[in-house]
Amino acid sequence: MTLFILLIFVPILVLILLILNVLLAPSNPDQEKMSSYECGFESVGGPRNQFQIAFYIVAILFLIFDLEICLFFPLAACLTQVSMYGFIVGIIFIFILTLGFVFEYGSGVINFTKNRSQDIDY
Repeated sequence: MTLFILLIFVPILVLILLILNVLLAPSNPDQEKMSSYECGFESVGGPRNQFQIAFYIVAILFLIFDLEICLFFPLAACLTQVSMYGFIVGIIFIFILTLGFVFEYGSGVINFTKNRSQDIDY
């Protein structure tokens, strides 16, 4: 029964809902909605302008440390149940992340004051 639901019923339901969305959803595009930016600012340059890869690196670092918080909240909430083993695993995880952060900072990746194209080879 569950295999039938997974392979037959769910795709049919998805198709029905997609068709209903296309038919019943209001669609009134105007020039503002069809423009590149809805925020009111004119675009500066073309879509293929180059910018520093450091912005991507900062975003990835943010995601890594954000996920770190998501992993440590359950550990802190049930620390009495995971005992010393769970605590040691958490400390090792923090240590590995700290080493990665020190490596990133030491290599100058997250330092925006220097001219990056001369200092770092990617």
